Amino acid sequence: MRVLGVDPGLTRCGVGVVDGTPGRPLTMVGVGVIRTPAEEEIGPRLLRVEQGIEQWLDLHRPELVAVERVFAQHNVRTVMGTAQASAVAMLCATRRGIPVTLHTPSEVKAAVTGSGRADKAQVTAMVTRLLRLAEPPKPADAADALALAICHIWRGATTNRLAAAVATAKQSSPRSREYRR
Repeated sequence: MRVLGVDPGLTRCGVGVVDGTPGRPLTMVGVGVIRTPAEEEIGPRLLRVEQGIEQWLDLHRPELVAVERVFAQHNVRTVMGTAQASAVAMLCATRRGIPVTLHTPSEVKAAVTGSGRADKAQVTAMVTRLLRLAEPPKPADAADALALAICHIWRGATTNRLAAAVATAKQSSPRSREYRR
């Protein structure tokens, strides 16, 4: 599975592509940051984010896009920019028919480091180790994007299989047959 991870941000939007399946070594395909100038108006900045995401989608052809779920922070302005960049990433993927999934920061940290309270340095160190990279991806937004992709490969595939198993079990249960009559 090829996953594009997006760590949304208006000034720096981290993007990272990882190939892999659960239980097998993962491979980094690409990593980077889409940047926009802070002094520019919001419209042109969102357009730059959209153009950057579209380039990554064209170049890497992911099967899924994993985006960090926006969570409330004390700085409303930061949350708004993050939410807007997140929406742009989801729109770009959806427009192409690519499934989108959202993962919380603590879910990503737990998947990559084993602790939902890990700091950025711990996440970066584990991403570097898991992808067998010669040096850590920089800036932290790039490492976070790779962590999102890793999280989805490891957790998303399992979650999808569990959901499918539950759906199958519901359809084949005796109670389910009673309701269908």
